[in-house]
Amino acid sequence: MRKKITIVGSGQTGATLAHWLAIRGDVDVVLYDIVEGMPQGKALDLMEAMPVIGSDAHIIGTNSWSDTANSDIVVITSGLPRKPGMSRDDLLKVNAGIVADCTRHVAALSPNSILILLTNPLDAMCHIALHVSGFPSERVFGQAGILDTARFRAFLAMETGMSVAEVNAYVLGGHGDDMVPLLGSTNIGGVPVSKLIPADRLAAIVERTRKGGGEIVSLLKTGSAFYAPSAALAQMIDAVLNDRKRILPCAVYTGANGGGYGVNDLYLGLPAVIGAAGVEKIIEVELTAEETTALQKSAAAVKELVEALRGFEPPLLP
Repeated sequence: MRKKITIVGSGQTGATLAHWLAIRGDVDVVLYDIVEGMPQGKALDLMEAMPVIGSDAHIIGTNSWSDTANSDIVVITSGLPRKPGMSRDDLLKVNAGIVADCTRHVAALSPNSILILLTNPLDAMCHIALHVSGFPSERVFGQAGILDTARFRAFLAMETGMSVAEVNAYVLGGHGDDMVPLLGSTNIGGVPVSKLIPADRLAAIVERTRKGGGEIVSLLKTGSAFYAPSAALAQMIDAVLNDRKRILPCAVYTGANGGGYGVNDLYLGLPAVIGAAGVEKIIEVELTAEETTALQKSAAAVKELVEALRGFEPPLLP
């Protein structure tokens, strides 16, 4: 039976994700947006491309939540995009309201779905979705580390001239300026990256990775990145649809008893096994002392955002 995937938000990222999914040919895609005509037009354009690429995917665009009912996976991309000079934290209150509203509809119409978040500030938005949906935490997670890791791997490949397929790396922590590239375990074809790239260049690449989203925002002038974020979402969806048990760095809930890296009751970018059930297990990788300190700092930054959410009126978190 074909799976139904709803994408909430039909902007650049949502529409490009629909494109990646349509290439598969084995899913039904619903593009939802509040802007009349936009999701319908993009869906029709994609449907007209299917004969060219030989795909039997079915895509519809809609302004009605009822068309999203009984989705297997729902991806929320809706929210105010970052503008030049704007931090992810600036987006907190307005996007929290948007995510809360979208999640209420998802929980009512697709109560058995897996919910994947993209809206920034990502880690904090996952808390909103978890609380509002009432879903178990394994069915609510966010796309963060895959994108950050992809940027890091791309920059390392560009620096060395080697294939990205040979670059092995993780970027963990919150999806923001305190993210933590794991230099201690990063290698290219099994060779430690520190033996291939001078320390000053590595430091510059780490900093570029942390500012990767902002770099694209400043270049585009309007809007933000959408090719890489949507490709990362497609990888997560594929892991769920095919029960691949892939270890992917995602924004996952650590649990009240320290489910990952000594961090309690928090969404944070960590390596996790992603399969048909959603987040099946958090994987602990060995960190250096410096990386452990940096991850704790990143977790503290995310916790500050979550505490700020608790102070909003009306309350969005307990």
